[in-house]
Amino acid sequence: MAFQSFQEILKLCEKESWEFWEAVARDDQNERGVPPEEAFEKMRRMWRVMVESSENYDSERRSNSGLVGGDGGRMFRYAQDREPLSGYFMGEVIAQALCMGESNACMRRIVAAPTAGACGVLPAVLIPLWKKEELPEEEIVRALYTAAGIGQVIAARAYIAGASGGCQAEIGTASAMAAGALVQLRGGDGVQITHAAAMALKNLLGLVCDPVAGLVEVPCVKRNVAGAVNALAAADMSLAGIVSQIPPDQVVDAMKEVGDAMDSSLKETGKGGLAATPRGKSVKISCRI
Repeated sequence: MAFQSFQEILKLCEKESWEFWEAVARDDQNERGVPPEEAFEKMRRMWRVMVESSENYDSERRSNSGLVGGDGGRMFRYAQDREPLSGYFMGEVIAQALCMGESNACMRRIVAAPTAGACGVLPAVLIPLWKKEELPEEEIVRALYTAAGIGQVIAARAYIAGASGGCQAEIGTASAMAAGALVQLRGGDGVQITHAAAMALKNLLGLVCDPVAGLVEVPCVKRNVAGAVNALAAADMSLAGIVSQIPPDQVVDAMKEVGDAMDSSLKETGKGGLAATPRGKSVKISCRI
């Protein structure tokens, strides 16, 4: 995909009378030189892997460090046995985010969206909604194209890797992608999609990447939860007619500037932030890393 800005996508949509997802899908097909059916099938396979990853979650598994595992199961049980403060749907979103993040830490099969460390955000919002509203698979595929377009613009203008821009680049981007996908599924237009993405990204601006012992486990897994919940809030705000006062492309540029200014110890080195706490240091020693 060659898009360098959200504005570029929106202008193309206006010119061709396309929806946001359609502009992204057509660009992908042209760049790879494949027919629409083949491109859709590849995206459909990614969706099915997300679903399989959710269905194959094993609450008995633990990561090699012992730091991660079982919390997804705990959250599902809590949501079923008690009424979560945020409601059952949100409880399931939280549980799904935990399950995916834990599966990644436990070396299970996941879909990087856009990275492995942020793999839980997109499926956490899509799978519960897909089940609750019995959405056709084709609508999910379209939403994934919308998410892909958002991720591509952020990757082109800024970063999606924690080592480059901090966790704002990973969880922030994943949250923006998820927010846009949700707006797509609820019938929002391209402008609403980009504002949802911008608000989600703004809310996580400055988030550092400080993995304890250098592992994509703590605080990474629980930050997937934050990214998913943030995406729902941003999507609802956009659908309500609330806009980002800072234009979406400028929000992405600001994220890059923040990432560039961020100290290197806060970008996936395992040397700053939570990793530098007494507990974080003790975990590093016990893991012999």
